Amino acid sequence: MASPSVENKAAPGAPFYTPAQEPPAGTALDPATAPTLFQPLKIRDLILPNRFVVSPMCQYSAHDGHLTDWHFAHLSKYAIHGVGLTIVEATSVLPNGRITPQDSGLWQDSQIPPLKRIVEFFHSQGQKVGIQLGHAGRKASTLAPWLGHHGTVASKEHGGWGDNVWSASGIPVADDKYAKPKAATLEDIKELVQGFRDAARRALEAGFDTIEIHGAHGYLITEFLSPVTNKRTDAYGGDFEGRTRLLFEAIAAVREVIPASMPLLLRISVTEWMEHTGEPSWTVEDSIRLAKLLPAAGVDLLDASSAGNSEDQKIDVHPYYQIDLAGKIREALRKEGINLLIGAVGFITNAEMARSIVQEGKKEATGSTGHDAVEETAEALATLPRLMSAQQLGVEVKWPNQYHRAGWKKGEKL
Repeated sequence: MASPSVENKAAPGAPFYTPAQEPPAGTALDPATAPTLFQPLKIRDLILPNRFVVSPMCQYSAHDGHLTDWHFAHLSKYAIHGVGLTIVEATSVLPNGRITPQDSGLWQDSQIPPLKRIVEFFHSQGQKVGIQLGHAGRKASTLAPWLGHHGTVASKEHGGWGDNVWSASGIPVADDKYAKPKAATLEDIKELVQGFRDAARRALEAGFDTIEIHGAHGYLITEFLSPVTNKRTDAYGGDFEGRTRLLFEAIAAVREVIPASMPLLLRISVTEWMEHTGEPSWTVEDSIRLAKLLPAAGVDLLDASSAGNSEDQKIDVHPYYQIDLAGKIREALRKEGINLLIGAVGFITNAEMARSIVQEGKKEATGSTGHDAVEETAEALATLPRLMSAQQLGVEVKWPNQYHRAGWKKGEKL
């Protein structure tokens, strides 16, 4: 009797042969018994198999804004390691918005193909991938960090544009490094918003599943949000409405290009950690006020980071310092019945910590840190080695087909 034929099924739609990953790696085999960390998350029409997210990581390795084989090798490993969502590094919407001359860009169509190659590989593995769009503002035109002190200006000889660095106002990061910025004109702002719109269109053409707007870490949108760096007297400065105007225009520009089915993410610095100066700065209270406005603007998830806009910042560093900020925003939104997903970031270094942060309906003390309990939500996201975390938490997950013999046995010590 002849044996039945067994097809090594190909991944649908892939431009090359690779076996179909059904379900994708990192998917809990029994979601009903898995912790929230390993349960699916639906954001508009995007469904993530788990709550792990790889945050954007600048590589300073692009050629005129075009990603290279380095980026493919760097990112593709996350596609096979079971990450729910991977976000491509901060990608500038204009040439002068790069942190270094070797940053990723999406200001011209020729930059689409290398990004599309990365997207196609992720999709061939059944995984989701997004891209972060932004502008470096007064932190632009610096050398890669391994070439000198942080903030060293790149000369024109080395591809820099120190004479065309923008900020909300002409206030430099520091007197002894970074370029001296010029205050962006209304025409510059118009060009920037159009840059977000065009970059979003190109991101769609590349096939990305989601877009994140970069409004954190002292880059251009942060510089407009903060009274520390925004001293403008026009419609883009002054009060809260004026200082948030650019952000909402960027959100609107991206939202009008992407389909209603696609989620839009936003990363901000929840606080500048500048309260000690006694001068006005961007605070947790400002972030809560902003967060309440985001759902109506079309933002689906707020990625809560902090700091980066002043060298005078004083951060209260402990393992949960960023997670506590995310928790404060989520708690304030819940009290008013506002539905906005919150991403938790920073120092999430072990599986149990990640599990406790996102465990729905449960609060856990932060242990020996002595700080308040972490606000745990089903919507929080964490970055950590995925398959190892599953083993440590006793969750059986799908491995890539090609690695199916490499998985740990349940309960096996690592």
